Amino acid sequence: MRHLQGIVVSDKMQKTVVVQIVHRITHAKYGKTWEKNLRFKAHDPEGSAKMGDAVVIEETRPLSREKRWKVVEVIKKVERVESEK
Repeated sequence: MRHLQGIVVSDKMQKTVVVQIVHRITHAKYGKTWEKNLRFKAHDPEGSAKMGDAVVIEETRPLSREKRWKVVEVIKKVERVESEK
């Protein structure tokens, strides 16, 4: 099974997060490099991953129409500041 590392860009769904992975591509002939952003929907049943966290996702069987990945672990949590009103 494939494992990928990325950043959570959305956690607005129940038990699902959107993970963005930056993929660097180099042209074979000219050597130019550029970044390609890939976004995957991943299953997160505990809701442990929040927006901005670095996570590892793993390929799994299809869980829904677009969800084929699951969150294995949260590598780095982003520090959140509570706003006072």
